Amino acid sequence: MTRNLGFWDVLFERIFSVSNQKRIEKVTLWLSISGFIIHLLLIYSKKFHWVQTPFEARLLDDPISAIYTPFSIILVYEIYLLIVYLPRSFTTAVSKQFEIISLILIRRVFGDIPNVDLNVNWFENLENLQLIYDLTGIVLLYFLIYLFNRDRQKLPRKAIDERLHRFVQSKRMVSVVLLPILLLTALYSVWMWTSAIFNVDGAIPDINAVFYNEFFTILILADVFILLLSFQYTERYSQLIRNTGFVICTILIRLSFATTGLINILLIISSVIFGLMILKIYQAMEKNLLD
Repeated sequence: MTRNLGFWDVLFERIFSVSNQKRIEKVTLWLSISGFIIHLLLIYSKKFHWVQTPFEARLLDDPISAIYTPFSIILVYEIYLLIVYLPRSFTTAVSKQFEIISLILIRRVFGDIPNVDLNVNWFENLENLQLIYDLTGIVLLYFLIYLFNRDRQKLPRKAIDERLHRFVQSKRMVSVVLLPILLLTALYSVWMWTSAIFNVDGAIPDINAVFYNEFFTILILADVFILLLSFQYTERYSQLIRNTGFVICTILIRLSFATTGLINILLIISSVIFGLMILKIYQAMEKNLLD
């Protein structure tokens, strides 16, 4: 068992090495800039009737929508970082999940701003209301994530014994397996969405949910698997409840993709609030044990 874990440990170090992370960071930067420029060119090409789209392309109606593309590319990089951070701790991984969902909200705002109608009552137009919900949600999320990360830094660093080292190795194995699964899922999701927009008889899926429904579903399964692995390495009630609570946070985020409007934002915010409460209770229990 230890030898097998050692293999995954070495594989993780090779795939997610610091040099590879820097390369991917540079590629992300250049792809973001290129994507932004290409999106702008497509918008103005459509505006001046240089190209025709055989489907409704709302993201090609306004130059502001061009910001949507670089944010989508940055989100892919953030997901890569989540896989890198997964072996570190449950708390670090769930913090990265919160950051990802906040970036998804910001990206959605840039996609929805061109659809705002300033000539009607704001509270009677669904798209205007959605913008209000999203902007309010982003501010609240930003503050809650700040509180979560602040409290996360207060957690005492523990000495890595043999059992904890094996647990980290097990989580590295999960990260290595998760990477190709998410890559294939992303390609499949993009393929299905592309097929749908060219199918005049079918409904076009919401572009904001493309891939992320499947991503958070896979993430829930990975979190549950890591949770089960943790039973082998710790029997402390506080840690098990904390880890289980963080899995519930991921489930709440996944549920938000099945809703729209205010319920969507409330589910996302409730996920972060729940995670923050779990973290505070865990810290209080750990402090009592030390005292």
